[in-house]
Amino acid sequence: MAAHSHVKIWVHLIWGTQKKERVLHRELRINLFEHIVKTSEEGEIEIEKMNIQPEHVHLLFCLPSDKSIGVIAKKFKGESSHWINDGNLIKGKFRWQRGYGAFSVSASQLDRIKQYIENQDEHHKRQSFADEYEEWLQKYGVKWK
Repeated sequence: MAAHSHVKIWVHLIWGTQKKERVLHRELRINLFEHIVKTSEEGEIEIEKMNIQPEHVHLLFCLPSDKSIGVIAKKFKGESSHWINDGNLIKGKFRWQRGYGAFSVSASQLDRIKQYIENQDEHHKRQSFADEYEEWLQKYGVKWK
């Protein structure tokens, strides 16, 4: 990036397992977390906060000026599913859902979103992932049905 360009764009990326299956067991989630961090470092993507649940991932990152959200989502999803399948880390073939949700986060809301991501365990005692995702789409005015 040129010395005269200054870019800080925060993105909250959410994606789930195929059919929202709860296949990401605790040990796998811990290893997947480390794997995604490694992938982000190799791709020079700054992760601010991440939480992996049994059927979905929340990732808050700073969008590099030379990469698109689509390329980054494809990298994280494709690389991690390949890693899970090559390692036979779940029974059967692992797949992420088609697509993802990507939402902009203003600097003034960064701490709030980080806390939201951190508190996913508590949050999902009250609301399912499907309902949560639909709420995000509505909040951001994304038409999907």
